[in-house]
Formats: sequence, C-alpha cells, structure tokens
Amino acid sequence: MFKPVDPNISFPEMEKKWLAHWYKTGVVKKYLTKNNKSDKYFSFLDGPITANNPMGVHHAWGRTYKDLWPKFHNLLGYKQRFQNGFDCQGLWVEVEVEKELGLRSKKDIENLVPGDPTSLKGSVEASRKKASIAKFVQLCKDRVMKFSAIQTEQSKRLGYFADWDHSYFTMSPENNYMIWYFLKTCFDHGWIYKGHESVPWCPRCETAISQHEMLTEDYKELVHESVILEFKIKDSSFAKASEDKQNSKISSEYLLVWTTTPWTIPANIAVAVD
Repeated sequence: MFKPVDPNISFPEMEKKWLAHWYKTGVVKKYLTKNNKSDKYFSFLDGPITANNPMGVHHAWGRTYKDLWPKFHNLLGYKQRFQNGFDCQGLWVEVEVEKELGLRSKKDIENLVPGDPTSLKGSVEASRKKASIAKFVQLCKDRVMKFSAIQTEQSKRLGYFADWDHSYFTMSPENNYMIWYFLKTCFDHGWIYKGHESVPWCPRCETAISQHEMLTEDYKELVHESVILEFKIKDSSFAKASEDKQNSKISSEYLLVWTTTPWTIPANIAVAVD
C-alpha cells in the first residue's frame, strides 16, 4: 500500500531536508572531489559579491549561473577548486557601519575612541585618532564576516556546491600583498604615472565614486535580437482541417515558437498548443 500524499506539503522544507541529507551523507564532498585525479583542469574565478547584507534576488540569479559552469565541467571530468569569494572593500560596507554607529560625517570616525580632542596634544591625540580608525576598520571586517556567513548559508540553500570552508576574501593579507606586489611591478616598469582626470565626487562619502554607483538606478533600455524556432511536427494529421488544400503539397509542417526564456530551449521536450 502506498502512503497517502499530504496535499499541504511544504516544498521549501522538503528542499532543506534533501540539502541536509546531501551534506550529511557526503554527497557534496564526493561531488567536489570526484575528479581530483583528472589530468584536465577547469578554473572558474568567482567575481565575488560584497558581503555587506543578505543576498538579494539578483544575487541568487547570478550565483545560480555561477554554479552552472562548474557543475557542467564537473560532469565532463575536469578537476576544479570550487572556490567561492567575498568582496570586502568598498563604500558599501563602510556606509552601513557608519549608519549603525549613527555617524554623521567621516570626521566622526576619528572620534570612536573616547577623548577630548581639545585637551589632547601631539602624539597622544594622534594615537587616539589612529585607534579610532583601527576600531572602525575592525567593525567593517566584523560586518563582512557576519554577512559572508549568512550569504554562505543562502548559497547552500540554492543548491550551490562549493568548497565553503576555503572561500577567498579580498581583505585577506595574501590578496593585499599581491596587489601591492603588482603595483610595485607596474611602478618598476614605468607603467604608473601621476595625472589629472575629472571624476564624480560624493560630498557625503568624501571620496570619488565610480560610474557604477551613479548608474545603478538608471538602466539603459536596450533592444536585443529575439529567438524564434521551428519545431517540426512528426504527424501531419495535426494540421488544421480548415487549412486550404495547398497544405497537402507541403512535405513538412512546423510550429513557430517564440519564448522569453531562450536559455530553457535545450531542455524542451514538448510544445503545448492552445
């Protein structure tokens, strides 16, 4: 006898159950290591999202695509490192920490460590400011670690398989040392010069900002080419009876199909006709 099916089944809870099963039974680990002895290597460099808040829908969309390519190459037998990344630098993190602290200006960052700037002089005041900045930097790092952990669990919830215990962080000493080494190499070759350029400036953040920050809310409307397909009809009897007799002279008949989701076409197995 079959067990009755619960009509009020919770699919999210079912997904969580299966995800827990995959991690507990080692399915994910087996997936990550199955090609370790392969002589073929595929490297996917994850362009990291900023670990500043929980992921949004647009992040989930992008990470689903990011998970697609490693899984595809895993099926092809390629060895991979499956490394996820987190972006830790930038105004996004700083501004959110400033909001949490109730700071009104960048100057307030220098006063996080208590003390009267008017009564302190010389090296003592300089040390207080330095300690205040160090405290602010640590709070930014703490926020990154908090939300990187949240984003990791959200990514797992999407079924995204990666070596989550070895994610890279752009604030790591290794990354920063390599950046300094790269800049020194450029300087040694004479590739760095001092010049002038007009840049957007944020008076509130007291820094130059990129075009990305300016255009985030102003997307440009684009016209793209569309995908239209012909699906051959195997049984010619499907032709409408009202069609004229010229149809009998046509050797093949097709359904003309257009879709708003062309990336699903490879998985199509049927066409529904209304």
